[in-house]
Amino acid sequence: MTPVQAGNTAENTAGSEQDTAELWTTRRVNRTALLTMVVMLFAWSVDYVDRFSISMALPLIGQEFQVGKTEQGWLITVFALVYMVCQIPAGYLADRFGSRGPMLVTLIMWSVFTALSGMAGTFGLLLVIRGLFGVCQGCFPAASIKAIAERTTPENRATTTGVMMAAGGVGAGIAPLIVGPLLLAVGWRHTFVWIAACGVILGVVVWAILPKPLPARLSENRKETQAPQGISRKQVLRSPMIWKFALLFCVSNMLAYGLVTWVPSYLVEVRHLPLDQTGVYAAIPMLVGIGTTILGGWLFDKYFHDKARWYLAVVSIVTAVLLALMVNAGGTVEFTVYETLAVGVSSLATMAVFGLPLRVLPPAVAGLGAGIMNFGGQVAGAIAPVVMGLLADHFSFTAAFGFLIVTTVLTAVVAFWVPQHAGQFSFR
Repeated sequence: MTPVQAGNTAENTAGSEQDTAELWTTRRVNRTALLTMVVMLFAWSVDYVDRFSISMALPLIGQEFQVGKTEQGWLITVFALVYMVCQIPAGYLADRFGSRGPMLVTLIMWSVFTALSGMAGTFGLLLVIRGLFGVCQGCFPAASIKAIAERTTPENRATTTGVMMAAGGVGAGIAPLIVGPLLLAVGWRHTFVWIAACGVILGVVVWAILPKPLPARLSENRKETQAPQGISRKQVLRSPMIWKFALLFCVSNMLAYGLVTWVPSYLVEVRHLPLDQTGVYAAIPMLVGIGTTILGGWLFDKYFHDKARWYLAVVSIVTAVLLALMVNAGGTVEFTVYETLAVGVSSLATMAVFGLPLRVLPPAVAGLGAGIMNFGGQVAGAIAPVVMGLLADHFSFTAAFGFLIVTTVLTAVVAFWVPQHAGQFSFR
């Protein structure tokens, strides 16, 4: 082979590799990201329907076991405590064994414990079952965020994750519409069995069509993120930057846990609505939050990926004002309008909390990073239900919802303490 022929061969090989990269970029990358968004949206929707169904059933559970709101709040808090503790170990497991297997196992197991919740003979046993339910669900978020990190590029990761996290609105919105009529038709015990059966079927279907991961050169586009390479798990675990974002997620997540847990009880006990109407009113704000969560992810990727502080602060202050109007609402419709506006506005900031860490962390350690951040978010799940239950028992629902106003303002404060762009991250 002559030097000219060898040169032509090398050029052809290089051209072929370039064509392959372009094929991934223009076709398979976009298709993989899109399919991943759809699959994870459905998987997380199943997650949230299973999780939030307990909130609709709290009044009936309280009546059957003759326990007050504080004890009812513990059904949410015991789940959140166990769920919280599992986050960091779950991140290690996801990084060690991949995302696909852990997601399937945990999905099936949490559906089993959803069914067992409807079979508990005592309130104490129900608490234990909800704790085990928390173990199973606690291993899911880190694996799912790692799955997205493996199947997206940094520049569209917040948008994709925003679609997945919009499932919180899907689950919280659909759960009341499904659970309310079921509670009236078959009671709270059989309701959990039906939800569990549907969860297993839907979960296995969406897991089966999850696409393969992208090549590492695409999912770890270091030119885009400008983040250091070769980050170890130990560095992630010790990073004060990641823990600051965990605190930010904690204070911002109080709102979601507080509203989902106690708005149904408020509508039943204070506004005297029947369960079927309660389901509709409770669903409206969460369904609106679906669209604004997705919009927030796109806005972050497009405009705010390097200036999220002011965005977060403004969104939080506006949300706090809307919550104050909600607390002072004169009627059910007015209450729901302000709650809907508050949830819609606050959901715009969801990916401003997660977006920057997801851009900085390479997929190899994304599971652990997500686990640490979600640990912070679940501290809110451990605190908000019980604190608000205590305030409702000893004062009023007005005091309970006032707690959410305080934590929302605190979110605006903490926003100025976290890194603003990738260059401010340190993993030493």
